[in-house]
Amino acid sequence: MLDQGAPPQSRTESAAPSPGVGARLMRRKPVERLVAEGGQGEGGSLRRSLGLWQLTMISIGATLGTGIFVVLGEAVPKAGPAVTLSFVIAGLTALFSALSYAELAGTIPVAGSSYSYAYATMGELIAWICGWCLVLEYGVSVAAVAVGWGEYLNELLAGTIGVTIPNALSAPPGDGGIFNLPALIVVLLAMAFLLGGAKESARANTIMVAVKIVALLLFCAIGIQGFKSGNYEHFMPLGMAGVSAAGATLFFSYIGFDAASTAGEEAKDPQRDLPRAIMLSLVIVTALYVVVAAVAVGAKPWRKFNDSEAALAEIMKNVTGQTFWGTLLAAGAVIAIASVVLTVLYGQTRILFAMSRDGLVPKVFSRVHPKTGAPRANTVIVSLFCGVLAAAIPLGQLADATSIGTLFAFALVNVAVVVLRRTRPEMRRTFRVPLSPVLPAIGFALCVWMMGSLSAVTWVVFGVWMAAGLVFYFSYGYRRSRLAPSEK
Repeated sequence: MLDQGAPPQSRTESAAPSPGVGARLMRRKPVERLVAEGGQGEGGSLRRSLGLWQLTMISIGATLGTGIFVVLGEAVPKAGPAVTLSFVIAGLTALFSALSYAELAGTIPVAGSSYSYAYATMGELIAWICGWCLVLEYGVSVAAVAVGWGEYLNELLAGTIGVTIPNALSAPPGDGGIFNLPALIVVLLAMAFLLGGAKESARANTIMVAVKIVALLLFCAIGIQGFKSGNYEHFMPLGMAGVSAAGATLFFSYIGFDAASTAGEEAKDPQRDLPRAIMLSLVIVTALYVVVAAVAVGAKPWRKFNDSEAALAEIMKNVTGQTFWGTLLAAGAVIAIASVVLTVLYGQTRILFAMSRDGLVPKVFSRVHPKTGAPRANTVIVSLFCGVLAAAIPLGQLADATSIGTLFAFALVNVAVVVLRRTRPEMRRTFRVPLSPVLPAIGFALCVWMMGSLSAVTWVVFGVWMAAGLVFYFSYGYRRSRLAPSEK
């Protein structure tokens, strides 16, 4: 009896072996598909409303403020007066990676940032690892920045109404408190702005960026009056190892420059504007960081920083002998740090949006509200997670954990730009990294070197984080990936 089933050709196709595990882990998402899906979410689409100015302000908003207003007090005891050199080293490390980001952002203008770049060049597993590092980079940095916000809020309250939030409610466990309420509040305020949509959030961020730049310039104008050259006599008291360790911590201050790349699906002309915004913001931020750090160390002996999270406000009070200027700077810092929380939280939601659209995390993260064009559920979930994290964990642990996740993701971006040059040389690039592959190789090496400067505890935390990520991927994303059905 003849087989009445499928024709011979179909039987042959159905009998074809499915890709092995290795092939599925290395599956790449075509660049054309990444770009074609840009902005599309569950139930709606993101809106293209951001120009070059707004994109640059997003990057500056996510970067400028954290290292100076918060982490400077953590870094100075590690490097001494040479902390200025630490800022330069961290800035150069960021610059090499920024060149690679600029090329890829102009070539693959999508919301997923380095996660999407890795998906197009190195395969799904590497993309997942990169995306998981970005969750650490963005999500944990929101919490870290929010921790410092409460310190400056207390400075502002003390100088205006003479009342401060009790330590039990303004510091996390381990730092003498029970629950950091201000940290939770600033994250929830940022969430409220983001729920209104990208355009409205960008407008609020631009105002806050202007305020923080004015505050830092004011600090320089006043702090220079207390400058003492003797504070620089022992420039590198802890040697190059201290400079390197401080640089690794301060790299946390530069994570925001890539925030513009997460706005690729909401930019009006992403291929033209994203590379410009990334490079412009990094130059502005690095210059301000170095100048402010130089003035701060010149006005206050490095041994007296003592891990203060409101170091600049204290310097202003010491130089002038008045509380007014320190209070004014604290007000600027409150606004400045709030803008960092806003823009970094924005970047985190857009990365999870892209990962959700690819099926690697639950669909709830890619649902878009039809009225605002914002992923509302995503924003609420991420904000609550970051807020609770900020309220419960000390700043130092958060900053170092963020730095290692950032450096790992940046290292992969430097690799991705070289791979894409070789696999897709014909693609249109609005910006090209000069001297490739030499400069990307230097960027990769600097990232690895700075990762090696972080503490063993940070590496243990990173290892646990990556192990948890791999468990999640193999139990969820591996089977639910949108690339999987095409291979069955």
